[in-house]
Amino acid sequence: MDVAMAEVRAAIVTPNFVNSLRRRVFNGLGWALVTIAFLILGAAMVSILVMVFLRGAHALNLKVFTTTTAGMTGGLLNAIEGTAAMSFGGILVAIPPGIAAGIYLSEFRRGLLAPILRFLSDVLVGVPSIVVGYFAYVTMVVDLGWHFSAAAAAIALAIISLPYITRTTEVALRAVPNTLREAGLGLGVNTGTVIMRICLPMAMPSILTGILLALSVSVGETAPLIYTAGWSDYVWTGHLTNEPVGYLTYVIWTAITEPYEGAHALAYAAAFLVTFFVLLISVATRIVITRRSSAGQRT
Repeated sequence: MDVAMAEVRAAIVTPNFVNSLRRRVFNGLGWALVTIAFLILGAAMVSILVMVFLRGAHALNLKVFTTTTAGMTGGLLNAIEGTAAMSFGGILVAIPPGIAAGIYLSEFRRGLLAPILRFLSDVLVGVPSIVVGYFAYVTMVVDLGWHFSAAAAAIALAIISLPYITRTTEVALRAVPNTLREAGLGLGVNTGTVIMRICLPMAMPSILTGILLALSVSVGETAPLIYTAGWSDYVWTGHLTNEPVGYLTYVIWTAITEPYEGAHALAYAAAFLVTFFVLLISVATRIVITRRSSAGQRT
């Protein structure tokens, strides 16, 4: 009798033990692979940041911020101003249509144009930026006769930023509880007022996160600006068309290949500023997300 009970107990315990052991082995293997991947990615990221910050910070001085470039020498005043003008200009152009498209995809998702608009937004995310730059070059620089200009560059950056703002707006609005919409409609408020006065204010922190993400992408772009902004050693005078503009990523692209220490220092200084701007935008995004999460927990 005892032998039979032992055999039954072994038959029950052994499969459970084997399954538990198998889960632990696979879980441990999975966590080990994830940890290794994280360490590799973190090491690559840290090495890039350390190199850029050490060499870039060493190359920074007052001349970089107060003088313009002169070939592969001088400062970066024109490039800093041009990068800021084109990046913020592109975001300002992209915000209205991006938010409007996100509202349509979220609030009127059953409309006839919603699947088409969502598909085009997904496709636009995967289009190489150099293709967008070539399109802007053909349509605006050549056909419209704007030549190299801040307007052509800003519109090219707006096209690149548009899908990020659109999809972020859609996701943010879908996260707003339907009970709030129903409450607004129950009070006799029309749909437009519900969207503008209830849904958008609640979703604005997440929408702002998408806008900041699109801005960081714009700051680091090079290919579309080569076709649209050209290059200038002078400070931008404010003309939207028929005036080339300098920008930081062009300095990195050209100066680093020159066989001069001064050119390399200028390239590292430009890389430092671009990286600093992107990190600053990323930190701002994290602050927005953290404050939104804290506000949500309090409510």
